[in-house]
Amino acid sequence: MFIKFILNKSYKHIIQGDLIMDRLKTFLIYALIVIGFIVLSEFLINVGLNSQYRPINRTDDTEQVQIYQAEATLVNGRIRGIIQNTNTNSNISNKYAKFSFYSERNVLLGKKYIKINNLEDGKVQPIELFFKLENVKEYSVEIVDEKEDTGEIELLPEDLTKPEVLLATALLFLMFW
Repeated sequence: MFIKFILNKSYKHIIQGDLIMDRLKTFLIYALIVIGFIVLSEFLINVGLNSQYRPINRTDDTEQVQIYQAEATLVNGRIRGIIQNTNTNSNISNKYAKFSFYSERNVLLGKKYIKINNLEDGKVQPIELFFKLENVKEYSVEIVDEKEDTGEIELLPEDLTKPEVLLATALLFLMFW
């Protein structure tokens, strides 16, 4: 009888062990599905958004402003570049970089001013604009002494950095889990 009791007890542990392993396997499968969905979603969103941007043309020849990315969709756009002081005799200070945005028929859609900090000879200041204007096809850049009070557009917030996106994803995951 004692042997029968030991065999029954050990048999129950085996069954319970299998149940625990089955639950862990199921949990692991669900976790892998969720992680796969997050990775696939992130990839598809980035590919979808970045494929909608088209280059826009620059219509000026201001040598102090060098743009390395100027793109727009039907409803918004982004411009990235640098302002470089190429004049060897003076500092650029208390001036503005004026960005004017035009449609396909050369209609002024809006303008934005970026303040130039005290820029000494050979120094650079990065530029990053995110704007919300429809059908922008061209833009121009000028260095001006003061900005006009009328017609300036509002900028969109900057893109989120990788750690910010990961933190937001983790918080959302924790909220809905």
